[in-house]
Amino acid sequence: EQGKYDYWLKEGLFSSGDLSKKPYTIVIPPPNVTGKLHLGHTWDNTLQDMIARQKRMQGYDVLYLPGMDHAGIATQAKVDQKLREEGINRYELGRELYLEHAWGWKNEYSQYIREQWKMMGLSLDYSKERFTLDEGLSKAVNKVFIDLYQKGLIYQGERIIHWDVEAKTALSNIEIEHKEVQGALYYIRYPLVHEDRYVEIATTRPETMFGDSALMDHPEDERYLELHGKEVYIPTTKTKIKIITDEYVDQSFGTGIVKVTPAHDPNDFEVGKRHHLAMPLCMNEDGTMNELAHQYCGLERFACRKAVLADLEADGMISRIEPIIHNVGHSERTNVIVEPRLSKQWFVRMDQLAKQALAEHSVEFIPDRFKKIFVNWMEGIEDWCISRQLWWGHRIPVWYKEDKIYVGEEAPIGKGWKQDEDVLDTWFSSALWPFSTLGWPEPSSDFERYYPNDVMVTGYDIIFFWVSRMIFQAIEFTQKSPFKQCLIHGLIRDEHGRKMSKSLGNGVDPIDVIDQYGADALRYFLTTNSAPGLDLRYETEKVESSWNFINKLWNISRYVLMNVSDIPNQPLLIQESTMNFADRW
Repeated sequence: EQGKYDYWLKEGLFSSGDLSKKPYTIVIPPPNVTGKLHLGHTWDNTLQDMIARQKRMQGYDVLYLPGMDHAGIATQAKVDQKLREEGINRYELGRELYLEHAWGWKNEYSQYIREQWKMMGLSLDYSKERFTLDEGLSKAVNKVFIDLYQKGLIYQGERIIHWDVEAKTALSNIEIEHKEVQGALYYIRYPLVHEDRYVEIATTRPETMFGDSALMDHPEDERYLELHGKEVYIPTTKTKIKIITDEYVDQSFGTGIVKVTPAHDPNDFEVGKRHHLAMPLCMNEDGTMNELAHQYCGLERFACRKAVLADLEADGMISRIEPIIHNVGHSERTNVIVEPRLSKQWFVRMDQLAKQALAEHSVEFIPDRFKKIFVNWMEGIEDWCISRQLWWGHRIPVWYKEDKIYVGEEAPIGKGWKQDEDVLDTWFSSALWPFSTLGWPEPSSDFERYYPNDVMVTGYDIIFFWVSRMIFQAIEFTQKSPFKQCLIHGLIRDEHGRKMSKSLGNGVDPIDVIDQYGADALRYFLTTNSAPGLDLRYETEKVESSWNFINKLWNISRYVLMNVSDIPNQPLLIQESTMNFADRW
């Protein structure tokens, strides 16, 4: 394989632009510049490359477009970690200098990724390479935000969002990993006001009780009819809250009475809206308790839990503790337990965009069963939280001055305008990838020729978060589906069927495999060892088997070349009529 790739590039064999041929487009799903590529990328890219090479041989003008994603929180977490190791605090550094470090990271890792593309043998047209923070793509992002805002499809609102207390930012669903952890159900007594008795509730998160706005039971629960409308004290405080009723309560859970903490729980937030309850936050952005927690103010949330439980037990305010195993959301990037938190964020209103995408898209899913995942996701979609409290990313094109707000690429004329500090969710820019990479929204011959893309190849795990968003944004802004076909593959697992991860130590570096067996053996293994759309188990023996097969082809080729080397280079006179079946083949 040595030297082949450089020769292909030197000869321009991957270049697009032959106008005498029919165009065919594949854009690479942009890998994150967080680190090096893994086996999943190799599988994904091999399928794309096979299609691109076949289409070139069939006489198409193929554009196989490379590019990378800035990957917002994922890259920022890596840069933060690197700076911490160097003893640098990013807040002391400031935004501008911090971004210089982030661009330095991007430049270093984009080189690694290009080197891996080379070793995999991908037939990419590097003259068209894009990055999600390129100037042209930034223009596309700003246009989409501004247009959606002007149509009333982007708004600012207060909602419960997933909050990463270490990165101090909102997270999207895809950035949450649910893990089973050992927890407990704590039965806590809330003293009734003016009475010498208690109301008992069960909770898994006692530290949030300082943000309680009410206790609540089911209106038909006969055990508690005489408590309706009464007040209790939040334990360890003199704060009074009412006992209310709502049909949301599950009478069989715990004691049948629950605490309502609207700023720290998505279900309680809905209850709080229905009953016009206060929504106080008892926790700071970094996961420490605020002044609402009184003597526990400043304690980290889990240290607070420990201290509160010790004090409640000493006062006889805990009746029992039941150990439980439950699923808890962790930040995929920093691995901390995610905190539900009431926060003011920017959202995309999804109902109209989803209906339009379902009615007008023309994407063929292969295998076709994956269309159901897309349809179900779009039918049940919630408004999309698109703001992130980060520095690395597309800064939100919104400007503030006193109580005025302006949405636009540049600040309005006049002093005192300040830009929103937040950036946009990474998926907001990657949703535009099929057309922003081709020059849109500027007039562009590439866009006219190569859009819509012919095929998108990606894994089933991002149908919700990426495929669906590409489809609804494309239909809204280009009036066409972004690609004609969407080829879906599975995930790569280890030989025991487990997900590959750093924590399990079962990851495999594709470059190590290529060094040992060659790119062809790895590519052949990846594309022949699972049915379409199903997961693939990585087994070294099967890679070796692929290597043996490739070796047979290699030896056959060498044998043929040895035996034809002295044949003159002129048309051979072949008389098919004298040949048997095998000779004709």
